[in-house]
Amino acid sequence: MKLGVNIDHIAVLREARKIADPNPLDALSIVKRAGADQITIHLREDRRHIQDSDAQDILAHSSLPINLECAMATDIVTMVCELHPHRVTLVPEKREEVTTEGGLDILNNQTLLIDTIKKFHEHEIEVSLFIDPTFENIQMAKQLNVAWIEFHTGKYANIYAMLFANLGNTHHTIKELELPRSELNRMLEEELTLLRSLSCDAMEMGLKVAAGHGLNYQNVTPIAEIETIEELNIGQSIIARSIFTGLEQAILDMKTLLIR
Repeated sequence: MKLGVNIDHIAVLREARKIADPNPLDALSIVKRAGADQITIHLREDRRHIQDSDAQDILAHSSLPINLECAMATDIVTMVCELHPHRVTLVPEKREEVTTEGGLDILNNQTLLIDTIKKFHEHEIEVSLFIDPTFENIQMAKQLNVAWIEFHTGKYANIYAMLFANLGNTHHTIKELELPRSELNRMLEEELTLLRSLSCDAMEMGLKVAAGHGLNYQNVTPIAEIETIEELNIGQSIIARSIFTGLEQAILDMKTLLIR
C-alpha cells in the first residue's frame, strides 16, 4: 500500500508564530528518504497553513509526486493549473471547520465539478474526489471521469476512538459516548465492511481508491488490510509523532504498519 504524507501540519506550527520556521520545504528529502510514495498538501482558501509560496516551492523541488488538495474556488483552480501537480484531490471546505468534516457533495455540485475537472484534464492533471463512502458517490465519480476517489475515513476513526477511549483524536457527542461497547464494536465492523465492499465496487468500475482522514498508528491497520485500497494519505498523526521520534522515524513507523 502506498503512503502519501501530508505535511500541512509543519506549516500549522510555523503559522502559529507567523515566522519562517519550520519550513515545509525542508521535509521533502526526509519524506523521500523514509520511503513515502507521495507528498500531500492542502491549499485552503483561507491559507491557514500552506501558503501560495509553499505550494510553488514544493512543486518546484519535490522529487516525489505531489497530491494537492483544494476546493473548487476559481482562483485556486487557476493557480493549480499553473502549478501542475501530479494529482489534484477536490475537497469541500468550510471556513469555520477545524479540519475537513466530510466528503464532497457531488450531487449538488455537478456543474461546477464538470467544469473544474475539465480544466484539470486540459492541463493533464490527474483528478481525485474526496468522498464519503457511498455507492452513489462512487457512481457519480465514475460518471465525472476521474481516475481516483479518496474515501473520507472520519466516521471509522471516530468510532475507533470512542471504542478505545482515545477521545483526543475525535469529534464526539455525549450521546455517542453513552453507546455500549458492543454497539461500538458492531458499528466499527459495519464501517470496515462498507469500506471493503465499496472499494471493491470502485475498483470494478475502473477507479483507483485512496483513503484518509483521522488515520493514526492505532487505527490504521484494519484499513491497510483492505487490498482494494491502494493508498492512504496521513498527516497529523505522523507530524505529531515526529516531535518525539523525528520525521523520518515517524514515517518509517507508519510504513511498517502498512505492510500487508
